[in-house]
Amino acid sequence: MAAVDAVILDLGNVLVFHDNDVLFRALAERAGLDPRAVGQAIGSEPLSAGTNRGWLDRASMYREICAALSLDVPEEEFQALWSCHFTVHDAVLPMVESLLGRVPVLLLSNTNVLHMDFIRPRLPLLERFDHLLLSYEWGLVKPEPAFYQAALRSAGVRPERAAFFDDVAAYVHAARQLGIHGFVFTDAPAFARQLGELGLPP
Repeated sequence: MAAVDAVILDLGNVLVFHDNDVLFRALAERAGLDPRAVGQAIGSEPLSAGTNRGWLDRASMYREICAALSLDVPEEEFQALWSCHFTVHDAVLPMVESLLGRVPVLLLSNTNVLHMDFIRPRLPLLERFDHLLLSYEWGLVKPEPAFYQAALRSAGVRPERAAFFDDVAAYVHAARQLGIHGFVFTDAPAFARQLGELGLPP
């Protein structure tokens, strides 16, 4: 018998790899900036909040990010640059697929609309998840308790009956503070072992 009734997964560095250094270098090369300056600009408030909380739509993201970097590129080129750092984590997908139909599987991700535009067609497995909780659609971000609580409500489970996997230790800690079984995601073999411990071997 499984120890949990729902599995909640992060997106970045769980289902897809994202190397921010690749992103910063690509944008920096195009803008004629230092990659560190690019990282600081993208991570600054209110730009970071605007993208992750959905305050900026696609067109506004293009304008605001280009303005912050003094970047003059066509929108199509910008969109390609903006998502150049993603690759699908193929090794973990069969394990996730094995969960479907056994327990509700949910995505809980701090992300933005342009990144999801890029990822969705490359990760069709997402369409089979029971729920996708995306920060830009909810106006919430991890580690805010309300975002985890929204996932629990969507799954229809109590905290102690849910497992959460994320590569960011602080986000896992926040889940544990609510009573959720939290696991720091490291790699596919460890994920398989952790699922086994939960009574959900892939």
